[in-house]
Amino acid sequence: QALSLPIVVIVHGNQDNNAKATVLWDNAFSEIVSAAGRGCRAAPAWVTGRAVPSQDRVPFVVAERVPWEKMCDTLNLKFMAEVQTSKGLLKEHYFFLAQKIFNDHSASPEDFQSRSVSWAQFNKEILPGRGFTFWQWFDGVLDLTKRCLKSYWSDRLIVGFISKQYVCKLLSTEPDGTFLLRFSDSEIGGVTIAHVIRGPDGSSQVENIQPFSAKDLSIRSLGDRIRDLGQLRNLYPGTPKDQAFGSHYNSERRAGG
Repeated sequence: QALSLPIVVIVHGNQDNNAKATVLWDNAFSEIVSAAGRGCRAAPAWVTGRAVPSQDRVPFVVAERVPWEKMCDTLNLKFMAEVQTSKGLLKEHYFFLAQKIFNDHSASPEDFQSRSVSWAQFNKEILPGRGFTFWQWFDGVLDLTKRCLKSYWSDRLIVGFISKQYVCKLLSTEPDGTFLLRFSDSEIGGVTIAHVIRGPDGSSQVENIQPFSAKDLSIRSLGDRIRDLGQLRNLYPGTPKDQAFGSHYNSERRAGG
């Protein structure tokens, strides 16, 4: 008897996202039996490129809850494999993702390390105030980054996984025109630019530009959009935008000034 890698049969394209979530959870958290007969974990097949031998896999045995630490590893491996980048998620990214999936903004990073996350929290429960699940949002980030933002992410020009509230805290003390890039909380598959505006009296206001979708960025690249926006001056914490994004400007625009 031989078992294939997990498959999900869908009847419409709008089921694709849920199908990917099911396959990801099954690949990452199904029980693998070692040669000694003890349950253990192995690197997911979508990372190694090798199928798990059928005799080593317990069919249909998948955990309903997994440690948050293991979920972080899975999300990181999935992100790097999907985007095809060597730059993975950072500790601060995991902290933001934990706040999002657990809907808890009071816990510390250490508090989250001892928690477990359920399949329902991953892809069943709608995020508070939104119309989508955690996985639907994260998959949208994956798709956008893979299609339009790979080079920017690999150059560490995008903070990405950071809350709007924390962005305000970071930018409120910075000079006028300081900006950073974050993935939209309110839209699936969007990246937005947050920047600080200083008034004549020295007061500050942080603005978030309407998120750009993959369609927007296919029409005009992120680099050229940043170049067009005169109010953007320095990438947080203090790199002149032409120095940070110059290599991403359209070559004709760059040559013509």
